[in-house]
Parts: sequence; structure tokens; C-alpha cells
Amino acid sequence: MSRTLAIAKRILMEMMRDKRTLALMFLAPVLILSLLNYVFTINSTPSVEIGTVRVEQAVSQTLDQTSHVSTKAYSSDSKAKSALKDKDIDAILTQTRNNQFEIRYANIDASKTAMIRQVVNGAFSKIKVGAMVQQYVALATQTGQQPAAQANVSLSEKYNYGGKDTSFFDTIMPIFMGFFVFMFVFLISGISLLKERTKGTLSRLLATPVRRSEIVFGYMLSYALIAVLQTAVIVSFTITLLHVEVLGSVWLLFLINVLLAMVALALGLLVSTLAASEFQMIQFIPIVVVPQMIFSGIIPFDSMASWAQAIGDILPMKYAADAMNAVVLQGQGFSAISGQIVALVIFLAVLTALNIFGLRRYRKV
Repeated sequence: MSRTLAIAKRILMEMMRDKRTLALMFLAPVLILSLLNYVFTINSTPSVEIGTVRVEQAVSQTLDQTSHVSTKAYSSDSKAKSALKDKDIDAILTQTRNNQFEIRYANIDASKTAMIRQVVNGAFSKIKVGAMVQQYVALATQTGQQPAAQANVSLSEKYNYGGKDTSFFDTIMPIFMGFFVFMFVFLISGISLLKERTKGTLSRLLATPVRRSEIVFGYMLSYALIAVLQTAVIVSFTITLLHVEVLGSVWLLFLINVLLAMVALALGLLVSTLAASEFQMIQFIPIVVVPQMIFSGIIPFDSMASWAQAIGDILPMKYAADAMNAVVLQGQGFSAISGQIVALVIFLAVLTALNIFGLRRYRKV
């Protein structure tokens, strides 16, 4: 244990002296997140499903006539809310009393929320006109008078996450938080071990009685401390300055990001054994890092072929993104994300074992 701590201390001291590495770890994620906050745009028309509770058939039919929109009737509020929480539907339209309606948005996809709002407002404009005509005909038939005011058709809005001003970037922010933790830890850890190898430091270290497991754990311990600080910077910046709402526990968000950083660290160390230079390490980005982003959930999995979804199932970023979305956007607790946590721990254990085994090729004695 003392030798592991000594190795970790040496690596930390070297990192503290490397200003460019520190800037890459802490400043780069903040700058890129700020840029994406301004330039990310919505460029597709989503399909949405609206759950209805005690809603007149004429209203549901009006909504169903709109392209990319479908409705599904529920017998009770509790069943509809359960479906909304499970992401089976995107909003709930409830008729509370005659001509009084309430719509509740899941709001975990701002593009879908915007589309539902537009469709529902258009439908209710037609409903109000129809109600006014009925009121006019009824009064004219009974008294010969015109109605004094418009028909009292009202629609109130509620949100499971955020509010009316929640942007598309806000809803995908959890994925970006995890991705930048993954990408920067992967690069820095891989290049660091590569330097140890090319300079001969690793060979000299392996020639001593130090065990391979102690070397791997020393690296992981040092970078785990850096990962915790990096996660604190990214999460704090996102919540305080970008004003992204977190419905669940912030500590769970830390736990997921730290686990993901450890997986990225183990993967970076493993990949570095395949690279002969820092340039080659950078070349692994399209192979290792980019797929993590593609299959993280930014592109909806429903639109992908089954073979593409299978690729996502073997990538750690997918499990981290699912867990962070559940915590940030849905307010889920540990039990709801335990499967994703276990998956990340398995990734970490397997990659760590492969790293210890992989160091055998560099041991000269």
C-alpha cells in the first residue's frame, strides 16, 4: 500500500507542475460547454404521444389529426403519471371539469415539449371557436341574444422538469457533463502512461519489486482524485452558471461521474498500451471516444437500427448517460439507477484486470 501511495504522490506532483494538463482537465470542459450552450440547435421534427385522462373524444380526435402526434387514453391520473415517468408518453392532457383542461409535460426533450405546446394550442383554438358557436346557437335559440363573452375554455400548463423556458441544451446537458469527463480523463491518462513508457520510466519501474497491480492502482488512485475535482468543477459550473435544474440528488450525479471517470481512466491506460506515440493516442479518439457520444442518447435510440442499439449496449457512456438523465431530468433515486451503476462497476473491474495483465508485455524480468 505504501508503494502505491508513493506512486500516486509522484504522479500527482508531476501533474501539478504541468499547467497545460491542468488547463485541459478543468478549463476546456467549461469552455466547450459554454460554446455548446449557445450554438446547439434543434433540427428535426419529433414524434410525440400524449396521454389523455377524462378527455372528450372530440378533443383527442383533433390532436390525432396532426402529423407526428398520437394520443393514448388512460383510466386514471396515477396510471398516466406512471407512464409519463417511465417515458412511455411525452405529456398528459387532463380534463378537470367542463372546458377546463390541464397539460403536464415530461419536458425531458425540449423539442417535443415545443411541438406539443404548438399542437395543443392550435387544437384548443379550434375547440374555443367550436364552443363559442355552440354557445351562440344555444342562446340565440333560447333568448334571441348573442353571448356576452367568449366560451370559458381554459388550459393550464405544468412541467415535470424545468419550465417553459427550458431549452433543448438543458435537457441534454447531463449527457455532455458525462461525456466531457470521459473524454478528458481518457486522453490525459492514456498520454500520461504513454510518456512513462516512451521515456523508459515504466520499464525501470517494472524492473523493481513493485507489482503490476500496484502500478495500475497507483495511477487510478491519483487520477481518481483529479476526476473528483474535475467532476466538482463541471457539475458546479453547470448548476450555478448555466442554471440547469437537477431534480434528483447531486451526490448521485457526482457518484455517476466519478465512476465514469474511473472507467475512462482504465480504458485510457489500456488503449495507451496499443499506441507507440502521443499522435497515435490521439488517433484513437474517433474509434473510442466518438462512438461514446453517438450512442449516449443524444440521438434517440428508437430511430436507430437494432444492430446499432446493440453497439450502445457495450459502451459505458450509454449507461452513465441513462443514469444521469434519470437523476437530473426525472429525479430518480439510487434504486432506479442501480443497474447502470453495476454496469459501470463491471466495466471498471474488467478494464482494470486487463491493464494489470497488459503490463506483462513490458516487464523485462
